[in-house]
Amino acid sequence: MRRGLRTDSPTSDLETPTIDRRAALKTLAAIPFAINGIEIAQPDAWTPLWNGHDLAGWDTYLGRPHRSSDVPGLQKNANGEYAEPIGVNRDPRRVFSVVSSDGAPAIRISGEVYGGLITRSEYENYHLRFEVKWGDQRWPPREDAVRDSGCCYHSVGPHGASYGFWMRSFEFQIQEGDFGDFYSLAGVIVDVDAVPVAPANPRSDLQFAPGAAPIAGTTRRVIKRANLERPRGQWNRLDLYCLDQTSVHVVNGHTVMKLTGLRQKTDAGETALTRGRLQFQSEAAEVFYRAIAIRPITEIPRDVVS
Repeated sequence: MRRGLRTDSPTSDLETPTIDRRAALKTLAAIPFAINGIEIAQPDAWTPLWNGHDLAGWDTYLGRPHRSSDVPGLQKNANGEYAEPIGVNRDPRRVFSVVSSDGAPAIRISGEVYGGLITRSEYENYHLRFEVKWGDQRWPPREDAVRDSGCCYHSVGPHGASYGFWMRSFEFQIQEGDFGDFYSLAGVIVDVDAVPVAPANPRSDLQFAPGAAPIAGTTRRVIKRANLERPRGQWNRLDLYCLDQTSVHVVNGHTVMKLTGLRQKTDAGETALTRGRLQFQSEAAEVFYRAIAIRPITEIPRDVVS
């Protein structure tokens, strides 16, 4: 039985500012669903994953902060580095909040501590759509690096399995200049039409190349087909299609990645990984998300995969 295409609304203990209701309605009107807790059936059956005013229905996880962050009560080692993660649904630095951006509500991820904003529900066979734009702030240890975040899908297992910060998952990369790349978190495996960037290096990154000989069973980074990111400060619309063991990354209306054979290693060997939670990453850069919605699919449109 298909699970997860619903909106949970448990009480959130995250403090949020007052958001102008008219602005919220204006932003959400771009997506074909109703708000105020009443879902109205639409032909394409979109469901909001964010209600536009708080973070109900989401969990947070924050790993070990950088030593430059002040987190009272968190243990440090002899070198002055934090020795434990902040953990689940604790956010003393207000990494995750709801703000007004461009006159409408948005989720702000400050980036100060690595971690993620995670749906409480799992999803499979879906079309996910959301908008994202960069803020200005950057944090150690990446204060001079390109801004980085990501949407990690089919997330399963314990928090912190990948680098101490994220669940096992497939990453739709959201990084300046790299929107749409694929990263394997905690060892997930894909097949992809691609060519090595550096053929002499067996660990070389791969370049997505439709029609190229398939590369089977890889965990390497796969670089997107083209850079379709809009200039910093502008909103980007990202679409993710997941059907069975296939996923497609779309940036501002252009397909930039197709992956097949999505799977993971288990005690029983390699097994299909076709469902899980969604994580939006906090990774040392201020980033804003809005208009997050999902709908079930039974096929990926031909014009998306062609």
